[in-house]
Amino acid sequence: MTVAPDGRSLVGGVVRLDRLRDSDIEELYAAIGNEEVYAGGFGGGRAPESVEAMRAGWIPAAAKRFAYAVRLVADGTVVGTSSLGDVDLVNESIHLGWTGYAPAVWGTAVNPATKLLLLQHAFEDCGFGRVKIQTGSKNTRSQAAIAKLGATREGVLRRHKRLADGSFRDTVVFSILADEWPEVRKGLEARINR
Repeated sequence: MTVAPDGRSLVGGVVRLDRLRDSDIEELYAAIGNEEVYAGGFGGGRAPESVEAMRAGWIPAAAKRFAYAVRLVADGTVVGTSSLGDVDLVNESIHLGWTGYAPAVWGTAVNPATKLLLLQHAFEDCGFGRVKIQTGSKNTRSQAAIAKLGATREGVLRRHKRLADGSFRDTVVFSILADEWPEVRKGLEARINR
């Protein structure tokens, strides 16, 4: 039986994921509130101008999905965010996305550790059969990171999302299926343990 995520904290050896709260926004803004993070199209392609602007945009949006603050286990520092959303229980499908990290943690164990926790929750705790992950076609860094997870590229949704500047992005869609999860899990664990 497939069930929706319940918002529980997800804790691993590298990161801890807690439901994103209003009180996390100042730390989140310090981590990802800059143009470098948004340059590839994250969050519509434009960084919020202030903590208040981030709070006004993020808190209502986060309430529509299972948005998490990504914290380092070592010291509790917020280094980013990621979410599970677009829950479709009938079709056993969920979307893992809305992921942004502080540039200081790009290329570290943070992303594989975060994805391990979220995918484990989706497949093992909730019973989903498919997890979708997507990014903008111009965000080659994100596409490479998704492919490195072991996700399969399914295709491109053309003129799919309007960006902050009014232009449209093409969206590259990837997925991981439940029967692929054991191999993906092994790959993520190996990356984290390096």
